[in-house]
Amino acid sequence: MSPESRPSSLSFRWLGRVTHEAALQLQYDLVDQRRSGTIGDTILLLEHEPVYTIGRTPDKSSLSSEADSQAVPLPHPVVEISRGGQATYHGPGQLVGYPVLDLQHRGRDLHQYLRALESALIAFSCHLGAEAGRREGMTGVWVGPRKLASIGVGVRHWISLHGFAINITPESMSGFTAITPCGLPGVTMTCLAHETKSAPDSVESAAREMQPHLASALNALR
Repeated sequence: MSPESRPSSLSFRWLGRVTHEAALQLQYDLVDQRRSGTIGDTILLLEHEPVYTIGRTPDKSSLSSEADSQAVPLPHPVVEISRGGQATYHGPGQLVGYPVLDLQHRGRDLHQYLRALESALIAFSCHLGAEAGRREGMTGVWVGPRKLASIGVGVRHWISLHGFAINITPESMSGFTAITPCGLPGVTMTCLAHETKSAPDSVESAAREMQPHLASALNALR
């Protein structure tokens, strides 16, 4: 197995704050490079300019709030992408991770991959003092009934793209009120700053603290 294909070959790139369009194009470029073997498994860590994303589904009802009796313009752009799931919000104060991994060398199992991402996010949150965990039948990370992190992935030729978003600071909460997050009626979103006194004070510091938890969970995939 070449160095680029080994499961333990995992690198991280901090991008800072970027548009969704720029990050998506970079993912496509990296997927092609990973498939050709010119790079190893890579995880992009970043925060986005405000944007709503939704998977390719005919049901777009999650792009409005439960409180809205009729459709109203959303305050930020909407992008339809090739992941699973309903609408979510990305913006400042939220840590987004886009793993570009060759899953043929990490178990070739999307369910297992999703659980590994959840495990990494839970370990990170619990390390900081949040009582984070799973909810039966619901992908993502929760603190009691409150949703802390969302996960939505895609694959091309078994190379992963898209990924996860975890709310770090209160600023990350601002865009969720205009939609029904993840299409879940009655869901309440939360952030690490609301759930623990040990929350990182910036998304960049959260990205640094997240890396060993991601490496541990993803390198265990076989």
